Amino acid sequence: MKLQAAAVAAFAALAFAAPASAEVLDNFQIKVGVSGILPNESGDPIDVDISDEWVPSLQIEYFFNDNISAELLCCVATHDVASTGGLDLGEVTHFPPTVTLKYRWTNFGQFEPYVGAGVNYTAFIDDEPPAGMTIDYDDSFGPALQAGFDYRIDEHWGVNFDVRRIWINTDVTINGTIQDEVDIDPWVVSTSVAYRF
Repeated sequence: MKLQAAAVAAFAALAFAAPASAEVLDNFQIKVGVSGILPNESGDPIDVDISDEWVPSLQIEYFFNDNISAELLCCVATHDVASTGGLDLGEVTHFPPTVTLKYRWTNFGQFEPYVGAGVNYTAFIDDEPPAGMTIDYDDSFGPALQAGFDYRIDEHWGVNFDVRRIWINTDVTINGTIQDEVDIDPWVVSTSVAYRF
């Protein structure tokens, strides 16, 4: 709830600042919504199950022209983790900001489909292993792809639907000695309300 409130507050602050900062913000779009983080996980040598989670998300987009833009996706998610054999590995919280360069088509009226490609950095910012166990996750860099659309309600407001595939790989150390290479590789499905300045 705190993250959701912060995202809404940031959105409102930018919206109210628009008249005073119109020249600076003209090329920006901000989106506030919900993202599903849906791992397509695997582990070697220990296979794992990682929970799907739905979390508040914020996207900030800068337009270089009508067709080309760059976008940052931000969210924080906490997942339950277990081995496929049923061993509880606790919870892990990660912050996976993703930047993509996008191309959109603007010849379909209010409907503006797009595709994008970029890079993800995932920081594992907290973990809560079961009592008596320690687990460390290495941060990750990896590629990202996306496709989606904006539907323009008017000059400023719109709605958005977006799907990303993000490649996240982390080396996991359990109790200081057990090593596991985990591919999280989530699909990230987002829907949001958009405001373009």
